[in-house]
Amino acid sequence: SIGTLGICTNKTNKNIKNTTLDPIMLHKVLSQQKKEGINNVILEASSHGLKQHRLDGIKFDLSIFTNLSRDHLDYHKSFRDYFNSKMILFKQLMKKKSKVIFDNEIKESKKISKIVNNNNIKSITIGKKKSDLVITNHKYFGKHQKILFKFKGKTFSFQTCLIGKIQIKNLLMAMIAANVINLPMKKIIQSIKKIKSINGRLQEIGKLKNNSKVILDYAHTPDALLNCIKSIKDQFKLSKISIVFGCGGERDKPKRKIMGRIANKYCNTIYLTDDNPRKEEPKKIRLDI
Repeated sequence: SIGTLGICTNKTNKNIKNTTLDPIMLHKVLSQQKKEGINNVILEASSHGLKQHRLDGIKFDLSIFTNLSRDHLDYHKSFRDYFNSKMILFKQLMKKKSKVIFDNEIKESKKISKIVNNNNIKSITIGKKKSDLVITNHKYFGKHQKILFKFKGKTFSFQTCLIGKIQIKNLLMAMIAANVINLPMKKIIQSIKKIKSINGRLQEIGKLKNNSKVILDYAHTPDALLNCIKSIKDQFKLSKISIVFGCGGERDKPKRKIMGRIANKYCNTIYLTDDNPRKEEPKKIRLDI
């Protein structure tokens, strides 16, 4: 049988706090899943987990690299260390002749291509003309999006109720991954109508009396905030945007003014709130923003 499992939602780990489990718990869970007939496991390989050797001992068949943006710099201290930590997956933990899916349009793509080639890994790219998967048409219909794309010499189309163009890239990468494990693309597309927003990811959670949509997103970095707001502006062109957000305490303080600048540029009304100030003075965080 073929199944998929998000490691952190497994019943045996309901008290796990980290995205990537510690190596002992991770191998225990994988062993249990194997006994239950699960042949395909999907997990998030976090930069913390990779740098701290939590994934050592696992050899991956397939990996997806979505992007590199300002995040976790309180831990990594620099973009270089953040990127190199992510590249541990490709340099040390991939099987020979395994596959990596990534966006050909991101600025790190040339570096990733070089690392992938040096480690005898096959790349599958998404992007413009010189990519394996190319979006040829993208249209909005209210809260729906319609996509036309080319892959392996064939043209496919689908419609989704996911909000935001950024979610389309993630969805297409997941579709490629499913196709790699021998699911036909036509069958994958038939399942797309069942896909709903992940909690806290451009998720419509309600409406106001004036018919305004209330959209929740976990954006906590400048790049994520910018992409989120731009996605909403692109899809709902005539709408004015009111935003409620804050920044956590004792974490990456320089990002606060950057996020404040983004909100000020693209939003009509801003409500600043406290987001887990920890032991820092909440008023100081708000002033920084």
